[in-house]
Amino acid sequence: MKGIATKISKSLIPGSVLTCADNSGAKRLMIINKIGKAGRHGRLASSGIGDIIMASVKSGNPQYIKKKVRCVIIRQRQPIRRSNGMRVRFEDNAAILINDANLPVGTEVKGAMAREVVERYVKLAGIASRVV
Repeated sequence: MKGIATKISKSLIPGSVLTCADNSGAKRLMIINKIGKAGRHGRLASSGIGDIIMASVKSGNPQYIKKKVRCVIIRQRQPIRRSNGMRVRFEDNAAILINDANLPVGTEVKGAMAREVVERYVKLAGIASRVV
């Protein structure tokens, strides 16, 4: 996994509710845990744009409801600071479903996707409608 040259503030913790921005069938996701977390014992694993998380599907297609899924966060409300000094923030927190090989489950993304996600996961750029 490639590193990012952007300062991403990690503002999403377990229990945060996200919208699913792809056409896989899930609508609302709730973060369970962060994949590859490391930190102090007892501290909540915060995550931000470009992080892979485990989430529970709260609403959507009945085949996904109450299932645990892997997701990658593509948008967050908290501003992120890019290396050129510009700050970028989105109007919602959103993620898309991925499989174990980090390939997207859906075939298209609704809304914009952060450039930092495309830098880290090149395969997700193929289904992005807009990259900001």
